[in-house]
Amino acid sequence: MQELLSTFVKAIFSENMIFAYFLGMCSYLAVSKTVKTANGLGLAVIFVLGITVPLNYLLENYILAEGALAWAGEEYAHLDLSYLSFIMFIAVIASMVQLVEMIVEKFAPALYGALGIFLPLIAVNCSILGGALFMQERQYPSILDATVFGLGSGLGWWIAIVAIAAIREKIRYSNVPPALRGLGITFIITGLMGIGFMSFMGIEYGGDEKTEETATIETTTNQDHAQVTSETE
Repeated sequence: MQELLSTFVKAIFSENMIFAYFLGMCSYLAVSKTVKTANGLGLAVIFVLGITVPLNYLLENYILAEGALAWAGEEYAHLDLSYLSFIMFIAVIASMVQLVEMIVEKFAPALYGALGIFLPLIAVNCSILGGALFMQERQYPSILDATVFGLGSGLGWWIAIVAIAAIREKIRYSNVPPALRGLGITFIITGLMGIGFMSFMGIEYGGDEKTEETATIETTTNQDHAQVTSETE
């Protein structure tokens, strides 16, 4: 449970898709003019990442990876379809984005019109494909870990775009220098927010568990302290 919580918190803060990897910046900058549209797109990204990451995990571990088809028979155990990862991941993402687009158009037509072209463009949002590729690279031990990572990444992206949208709504009434109005001040604020999120990188998410190196240093320190104490006595 602690590992799942660590994965979730790290995906939101210290490994935030926007502030740590700058993935999905196009939609982040274009749709963050109002909180309403930013919130709608952010929720859509949470849904897509929360669905596609575990689906791509199953696809990777039971079909594409080397030896993944062993369940289908010994004659398929030697197959390695990992070269199809990019194509299959994008196909899954495009399918889920199409589903999201249909749902939003049906139940929230005003939001669908406000998001415009950026809703179907979630299919080519770098943060969505990035989530699948990070899942593949990190080799999570279970589908639950992959799902938690996907939801955490989506939530982190939602926090980033809603936060910048709220700030952009406020700075409309501020005296921003003409040369920095628009994307100029937005990039500066994004950089400052990225620096703020970097502070979470110093947090040890493992709880009270100590690394081998830390334990060795503490043991050596205690031994030296005991030796000095005995010599003093």
